[in-house]
Amino acid sequence: MRGKTDRQAVLFVAAIDLEARVRPDHPLRAIKRMADHDLAKMSRRLDAAYADEGRPSVPPERLIKAMLLQSLYSIRSEAQLVERVDHDLLFRWFLDLRIDEPVFDATVFSHNRGRLERHGLIGAFFDGTVRRAIRAGLVSPDHFSVDGSLVEAYASIKSFKPKDRDGEDGPGDANGFKSRNAEVDFHGQKRSNATHASATDPEAKLIRKGDGQPARLAHALHAVVENRHGLVLAVEVNSPLDNSEPTTAVSLLDRVKERFNLTPRTVGADKGYDQGPFLLDLEKRKIMPHVATKDGPIGGASGTRYRQENAEAIAARTRMRRRERNVGYAISQRCRKKIEECFGWVKTIGGLARTRLIGHRKTGQQAHVAAAAFNLIRMRSLATAGT
Repeated sequence: MRGKTDRQAVLFVAAIDLEARVRPDHPLRAIKRMADHDLAKMSRRLDAAYADEGRPSVPPERLIKAMLLQSLYSIRSEAQLVERVDHDLLFRWFLDLRIDEPVFDATVFSHNRGRLERHGLIGAFFDGTVRRAIRAGLVSPDHFSVDGSLVEAYASIKSFKPKDRDGEDGPGDANGFKSRNAEVDFHGQKRSNATHASATDPEAKLIRKGDGQPARLAHALHAVVENRHGLVLAVEVNSPLDNSEPTTAVSLLDRVKERFNLTPRTVGADKGYDQGPFLLDLEKRKIMPHVATKDGPIGGASGTRYRQENAEAIAARTRMRRRERNVGYAISQRCRKKIEECFGWVKTIGGLARTRLIGHRKTGQQAHVAAAAFNLIRMRSLATAGT
């Protein structure tokens, strides 16, 4: 007998158990358990971020887990995330949102980003995933890798305008028609970060990733990973200028030592870190650099015409070249590629190929959530494999 659709509205519906609607082996189950446990440990810190009186807010645990879902499922915007939560039972279950409970508005994310930043809640949640991995014995305490990448800013190249420009609209009738996407001819103009800035995202800088590549407005994303399973130990978003990669790498290594009491024996890096001061900074911290060296003579050495470096820097780069012949260096360089897995995931899945937010601070929050999601997925996979 052919079944027919009943279009009659139903006045009463039996209670729906969301827990029973999610299959027992669903990948989100393990991630939810880990996230809920880490957020429960942050309860006092979450209490301190809110007043004792006033109207109840959206639970901060729910906001952080919603941001986690956004990274896990590559959802482009908070508006689309809220729409997905409204009709997806899986998302409601993950956020502990009853089926009859109204969904929060998308504006709560922008209203609470400042609060989350001031109290370091996103960073604390990411640190919780790192501590979980350390307790589980998944983190190598001896061998790390560092690297940096570019995150395309949420700003058009047309927004890159002279800093000292007097008029915003230029000559002409102020009441005339203005195209929202006017044609702009940059031919013959010399533009640089010293004289120009983006009107949309002033913290974004114009930079080219390599020879033959177009210049884009971007932020710099830096990370430290351990070499055993490629878990992320620290991330930071800042300006890609002023030799930021080596400087930030040292800062992140100090942060890992301060927060997790981890000081590696070796640190692997690519040729962009082949600089005397960086190598010396690692050696002062009793860390052996495993940095790929550039071709050609060392700048400043006798008989060369390259820029001068001090004697200590030249000696550090010379030691690094001798170290390249060791087996440990070769292993470290192979393991260093695991950091590219992190960058690849947070960009293609986590939404950082081009950020949807403005400025280093907000983009940094997105990077920490994406890195936390990467760690949780990795730990879930390792637990499933029985590692």
